[in-house]
Amino acid sequence: MTTPLASPEEIKANAEASLAEIPHPSLPKGSNLYGSTKIFPDYQAGEGESYLTLVHGIAHESSVSFVACLQALRALRKGYESVLYFYGPAAMNAMATRGFPTTGDSAFPGEQNINSQIEKFIEEGGTVYVCRFGLSLHGLREEDLIAGCIPCHPLDVQDALIHYARKGAIINSTYNL
Repeated sequence: MTTPLASPEEIKANAEASLAEIPHPSLPKGSNLYGSTKIFPDYQAGEGESYLTLVHGIAHESSVSFVACLQALRALRKGYESVLYFYGPAAMNAMATRGFPTTGDSAFPGEQNINSQIEKFIEEGGTVYVCRFGLSLHGLREEDLIAGCIPCHPLDVQDALIHYARKGAIINSTYNL
């Protein structure tokens, strides 16, 4: 025997009861939910310091790639020689052809967030490398990269890591599955 179908009146009464259980909104807009004490000092770059961000995250599949771009930009603004290196599936992040129904359009709010951050990063003096093998994995073309992104040989990923490690760079390696 199946459970009988609820009437529209029963559904409405249950919805009203659910809404009345907890007041909404519980706090007005602008209320602090969290403290603001910063534990560590706002470190700034010393002379010649570098910050390398390796990104191996797929655009729009998680926040990993976007947050990596934000962190690299913050490091740049702190005075570091800041570098973003997109490899593997992360090469998708650097495509200027993102958009729907045409390139540059946003089919949903935030579709161009990664592009905007990469463009801002480059405009402010950051360096962006993109692995050619990562591009090839998804049939992406070099000519479709965001202006200023530098295509690299697949073997450059390891040598860039060695280069920046030898320079004493802070290395932020991000990855998503």
